[in-house]
Amino acid sequence: MGSHKNVKLLYWINFFIDFVPYKVVAIIYFTKVTGSFTLGMSIFSVAMLSAAIFQIPTGLFSDKFGRKKTVMAGALAGIFSTLFYAIGYSHFVLVIGSIFAGLARAFYSGNNDALLYETLAESQNNNEYHHHLGRTSSMFQIALVISAVLGGMLASWSFAVVMWVSIIPQFGTLILSLCLKETKNLTEHQNNPFLILIESLKQFIKNKNLRLMTYASMISYGVGEPSYYFRTTFINSLWPLWAIGIPNILSNIGGALSFYFSGKVLNKVKPLKALEFQTISNRIINIIAYIYPTIFSPLILSASSFTYGIGSVAENMLFQKEFTDKERATLSSLNSLIGNIMFAVAGIIMGVVADKIGPAKTLLLTQIFLAIPLYFYWKIYKNLPISNGRFK
Repeated sequence: MGSHKNVKLLYWINFFIDFVPYKVVAIIYFTKVTGSFTLGMSIFSVAMLSAAIFQIPTGLFSDKFGRKKTVMAGALAGIFSTLFYAIGYSHFVLVIGSIFAGLARAFYSGNNDALLYETLAESQNNNEYHHHLGRTSSMFQIALVISAVLGGMLASWSFAVVMWVSIIPQFGTLILSLCLKETKNLTEHQNNPFLILIESLKQFIKNKNLRLMTYASMISYGVGEPSYYFRTTFINSLWPLWAIGIPNILSNIGGALSFYFSGKVLNKVKPLKALEFQTISNRIINIIAYIYPTIFSPLILSASSFTYGIGSVAENMLFQKEFTDKERATLSSLNSLIGNIMFAVAGIIMGVVADKIGPAKTLLLTQIFLAIPLYFYWKIYKNLPISNGRFK
């Protein structure tokens, strides 16, 4: 009963985490406040650097003190983050908000997936992990659809209103987190947190497949995620402010469907093949959209979302099979740490380049780097011993 309750709660926790109306106009708002693309993107970069700094401590906190307490802490950090963004109007205050945003991201990173995995494992249903991960993750996308509609409408009226309204859902996350049931698997072994970290580092060093997957994920997330945030500036150069939420709505609908049906797809398609297809197809779609900017480009970009959920679940499946139970959250945090550092660096570079050559050309250049993970996927598949066919 408790396990079933946790899964249901995770659906709604995921929804409220990403029910943030300001996201659709965040880069525009940050750029207006700070006065440049570079400083605007620096807010995202500081958030990711903050997440990187807090990744290991929050992963250790989760493995030591519990998944439930970690979700509660993440919700509190989310409330403070949105509060500082709302009262912003200066680069310094926005930076404070971004530090709390990174802390919230760090608390959720690894922890929520570990909570789902361990919840299912308690009832011997962990073989259904990819199905439940896909469906609970679809709630992120559904939340973003509603956020994009609401955010676009409110932003055309007032940026201040959209920022203050965004605080409300974060309280929803906190209330729901209080109802979670802690997993038994965790409370049975309260190891020294530093021993957990040492063991996690040993796992990362000796597992070649895990390292290669981490490198691929680092680039996919570290370059791809800031590109997604920054593309709003590209869309705004082609469409009016009130309409910029439309491509996000279409992307999030596609993402929700992709996540929801990812379990069925991955029962038929091998995870590594799904990642390769996602990488290749997305590069083609984005290059077409950016190389010939037209009023149709934002709609073309939305097409890449139909493989996003499948690729994300496939990647998570491969990682979870390599993680050990005692260090599950910490290992995931190590992976996220590397990706967040990459995001922080790439975000600043994108802002600097965009101030010189514009958003469209900058986003086009990122497609070169986003093709690099294909090399690591090929390396895993062809050159390394593959234990029990897990990476095939």
